[in-house]
Amino acid sequence: MSDKPLSSDALAALQGRFQQQSRKAQAYYAVMHEARRVLGSDEAASVWMEAPLAALDRQTPAQLVAAGREQEVLEHVHGLKPAR
Repeated sequence: MSDKPLSSDALAALQGRFQQQSRKAQAYYAVMHEARRVLGSDEAASVWMEAPLAALDRQTPAQLVAAGREQEVLEHVHGLKPAR
């Protein structure tokens, strides 16, 4: 690894990747929060996030969130029946 400073282009690219990953993480946690609220626990929400769902074309909620489709997943979560 070099001690040479990053070029402005390299720094901008690094910042862009960080911001993209940050947005993905925020979207994932927003969906997890809603799933936990509806399903009743972190464990249930985690299992649900990784389960392929027929209502989501056999994709997992996590896959859709990673693809930038968190609104679609949130709409699905809001249609689930709350745990009792």
